[in-house]
Amino acid sequence: MSNTKEIIEALLARVEELETRVTFQQETIDSLNQIVTDQWKLIDKADKKISALDDQLYELEQTGGSAPVHQKPPHY
Repeated sequence: MSNTKEIIEALLARVEELETRVTFQQETIDSLNQIVTDQWKLIDKADKKISALDDQLYELEQTGGSAPVHQKPPHY
């Protein structure tokens, strides 16, 4: 009879350990998912900026653009 009790206690301990691991893994997955989502937002923002700069450069090339507006005078 005590052998059955020991087996049940051992199984309950294993189940508790597995539940703890699953909880920790789920928290880790959620955290990593948030990090990936934030990184994709930054990548999208950077991609839009690059696209806008590419469009500006193309327009300057097509119009034979003059020197940049923010260029320092020659005496600097």
